Amino acid sequence: MTLYMIGLGLHDEKDITVKGLEAIKNCDAVYLETYTSSLSVDIHKLEGFYGKSVIPANRALVEQQAEETILKDAKEGDAAFLVIGDPFGATTHTDLKMRAMHEGIEVVVINNASILNAIGIVGLELYKFGKATSIPFANDGVKTPFEVFQKNDKNKLHTLILLDLDPDNEKYMTIKEALEFLIKLGLDKDRKCVGCAGIGASDAEIACSSAELLAEKSFTKYPQCLIIPSDLHFVEEDMLGFWKD
Repeated sequence: MTLYMIGLGLHDEKDITVKGLEAIKNCDAVYLETYTSSLSVDIHKLEGFYGKSVIPANRALVEQQAEETILKDAKEGDAAFLVIGDPFGATTHTDLKMRAMHEGIEVVVINNASILNAIGIVGLELYKFGKATSIPFANDGVKTPFEVFQKNDKNKLHTLILLDLDPDNEKYMTIKEALEFLIKLGLDKDRKCVGCAGIGASDAEIACSSAELLAEKSFTKYPQCLIIPSDLHFVEEDMLGFWKD
């Protein structure tokens, strides 16, 4: 039948689109991927709002057991695969779509906000961002995130750095840990950076300061991410002034 790949947005159960909610209500099985990000509400809050039981789907289920679960249900009826943010913010979900298509399953994608566009709230022009990168928990010997920043900066492009997380075990990398990692690799301690936590929420935390000072600031919301701005337009400069810490 049909696999609906539905973006949930970034914050809570009400961030879903009307189209997404209507699709969920008509599905026979509803899965929620639990490993690429996290909402501020738990699965029970989603079930109450959707009026449907929601099956948690960890990485192993999605990447190794989809044929016996998600895709099986999509063959027998209509199944929803819920993704925090947008369905294709993570490449593993592109793989799931291709596997469904190879099985002859119709795939309907319902998009939503992701960190890649919601980050515009800080006031930096989205067109001026270069390649996004991420810092993993296991980062001994890892240099790629800093190298991506250097290349972006050389081309006068802002850098968005996503921080590793393990929602199933309630483990989230912090802005402090990310900055300490980058400074160790050579980031100037005086470099202007923007720390963001809980983007998508009405009370998201945003602060702009030097790398050294920002690493000392306490952020209480998750997930967290980091921006290293490059050359600024005067409007961008003015906007970042609102977040000075």
